[in-house]
Amino acid sequence: MAIIESWLPPSRQHWEQITWLWQFFPLFTLVQWVVDYYPQGKTSIKSRFNIPGKIAWATMEAPGFINLLYIMFTLPQQNGIERLPAGNWIMAGLFTLHYLYRALLAPLYLNPSMSPIHIIVWAFALCFQLINSTCIGAWLAAYGPVTNKDWEGRVLWIEVGLILFAAGLIGNIFHDDELREIRRAAARNQKKKGEAQGGKGKGKSVEKVYMMPENGLFKLVLYPHFLCEWVEWCGFWMIGGWGCLPARSFVINEIAAMLPRALQGKRWYIERFGKEKVGSRKAVLPGLI
Repeated sequence: MAIIESWLPPSRQHWEQITWLWQFFPLFTLVQWVVDYYPQGKTSIKSRFNIPGKIAWATMEAPGFINLLYIMFTLPQQNGIERLPAGNWIMAGLFTLHYLYRALLAPLYLNPSMSPIHIIVWAFALCFQLINSTCIGAWLAAYGPVTNKDWEGRVLWIEVGLILFAAGLIGNIFHDDELREIRRAAARNQKKKGEAQGGKGKGKSVEKVYMMPENGLFKLVLYPHFLCEWVEWCGFWMIGGWGCLPARSFVINEIAAMLPRALQGKRWYIERFGKEKVGSRKAVLPGLI
């Protein structure tokens, strides 16, 4: 059942238009190179238009994999496809797995606290998720490979891609957890102080605490979780094939959006902790940027 006729899920013509235009997303990220305004996370601000961090993150990220699965289960029937190849479902499963962690498990269950997110960031992120998942989902559901023959001769690339994806996901989770541990330690200290004061402060949210993470790739860069996510989606692109335009655009668009944020974040770290504390760490690419 179509939610918006010929748009959701998209017809081939509309999908081709959306996918072509989606290649130009990096042009919209150029403003981030000259403006440090980014009201989320470390650089969040006080505003009446803020949304609580956990709610905002879940509601702006989860629609992506939900939309992709919706397209996967509706578009094939509309195009007379009885059964999709296993490769299509593997890619859909990997996409869903990533966002089950990023959109639901991490913010709602693992993160001790999250800074508020401005509604502008929330809206742009939601649009990104819906457009990106439409491009990828429709390619997997009907407009990309639709038979097992389309996947022939690609076993090695798929295996390497799966290894890259797994390595990136594991690295992403590991480095996310290093950041979470800072908040968990703050929560433990807050609890101890409350107990020492006779229960005062019990039930309060964890205060913002920022430290320089030291483990894993944090020894080399300040945003290794960004780097690991890029590795993850490069593996995804490799599985789909170098000609998979939606996967390629996803990688390029993520880097275009996240690289200036990492560089902005490095400036924030230097301002807060000083150049000596930051040391030789790069923003996101060891030894380069």
